[in-house]
Amino acid sequence: MSNTIKKVAVFTSGGDSPGMNAAIRSVVRTCAFYKIECVGIYRGYEGMIEGDFKPLTARSVKGIINKGGTFLKSARSDAFRTKEGRKKAYDSLVAENVDALVVIGGDGSFTGALIFNEEYGFPVMGIPGTIDNDIYGTSHTLGYDTALNTVVDCIDKIRDTASSHNRLFFVEVMGRDAGHIALNVGVGAGAEEILIPEEDLGLDRLLESLRRSKQSGKSSSIVIVAEGDKTGKNVFELKDYVEANMSEYEVRVSVLGHMQRGGSPSCFDRVLASRMGVTAVESLLEGKSNFMVGLLKDEIALTPLQQAVKGKSEIDHELIRVSDIMTT
Repeated sequence: MSNTIKKVAVFTSGGDSPGMNAAIRSVVRTCAFYKIECVGIYRGYEGMIEGDFKPLTARSVKGIINKGGTFLKSARSDAFRTKEGRKKAYDSLVAENVDALVVIGGDGSFTGALIFNEEYGFPVMGIPGTIDNDIYGTSHTLGYDTALNTVVDCIDKIRDTASSHNRLFFVEVMGRDAGHIALNVGVGAGAEEILIPEEDLGLDRLLESLRRSKQSGKSSSIVIVAEGDKTGKNVFELKDYVEANMSEYEVRVSVLGHMQRGGSPSCFDRVLASRMGVTAVESLLEGKSNFMVGLLKDEIALTPLQQAVKGKSEIDHELIRVSDIMTT
């Protein structure tokens, strides 16, 4: 292990996700294990600019592994997008004697870390935290598994109402650019149709699918819609279109929104966060920088941050095939 790194700073940036606190805890306790200092930066890059640091010890992160969100908070920082802002951030880190950074967030957070490293040569390591699971170089991002379980639980409850009233429900889930949540919860909750950005179903095929469901004897249906789906302009337009063309259905819309980001992280996310945090710190101590810690084939692996930012996460086409069969 390297002797050049004496203090590591950890912060969360971008949208929050379950498992971020568990990852912070892992980073802090790994630092304690290797007898190096650790500080937390409040409010992401904005806090870095303002010098909003707090020393963290193994004891100061007790009782947070089961908490959703991030106790270090997260905030947008327009100032960090400027050279002047990044210079202030660098000066704050130097004043605090910080030697390396662990950033927990998504591709926007990683892009900021890359630019910062290019300008100042500051060692950085990324941990992917976003419920959308849309980052290249990992099969699972922190919070994804928890979000799936949260959404499936909501859909199960919605189905009770749909069945009681013979209704068709469009349930919109998060996924502006990727349909990972919609596809997995659609299969897991037994949805009649799944609409995702990667597969343009089309309005006519949607109607055909719903008519088949009706003819097969289904009196109610659940359609899962990723927020980035292109079948209609939005989920409410889909509702209006189906009502105009299938008067036999009483249609309702449920937008799950930010409840998908909340809640206590699943066991999977807690374990993943712990594994990622250990690898992030150990990799920095080994002299590595500009990598993202990911999970590939159930093994922790490092992907260059540049690839993680520029690469595109692929939808599971085998699961699409399974969903086509399940919705027959």
